[in-house]
Amino acid sequence: MMAEVRGFTESDIPEMTRIWNGTVEDGHAFPQEDPLGDDTAPAFFDQQDACGVAVVDGRIVGLYILHPNNVGRCGHICNASYCVDRNERNHGAGKALVMHSLETARNLGYRIMQFNAVVADNLPAIEVYRKCGFQTIGTVPGGFRNVDGEYKDITLFYHSL
Repeated sequence: MMAEVRGFTESDIPEMTRIWNGTVEDGHAFPQEDPLGDDTAPAFFDQQDACGVAVVDGRIVGLYILHPNNVGRCGHICNASYCVDRNERNHGAGKALVMHSLETARNLGYRIMQFNAVVADNLPAIEVYRKCGFQTIGTVPGGFRNVDGEYKDITLFYHSL
């Protein structure tokens, strides 16, 4: 399976929302607790600096959002979040999304991409990030409250662009 990544269009938003909400509801990777609604999703995706979707055989199987990590003197650092449909994981879409987001961030003038809260036991994501050249900054013990209430460590990563 080879995923093609492209910028999103308005017609992609329902499928993007479904995939995003699946990751939020799983409660093991994203800090958000509330799913996007049909009324809030368009504004959420539109307010990002960029969004990309991974497409396989005409189906959207994943997405990323890209936005500033900070402001002012740290405004050259961006952040991104990725999610792949539960039924489409471990087939390369995640790596394709990360690589596309790195190129997009460079093109937007960012100098660094930083991840603030990668759950330390999210080993498939960590493997992808490392393969894509991300470096570990450190660990925050108990920085993520899992859906079941258990606190998990988070790892911070960065990639120079």
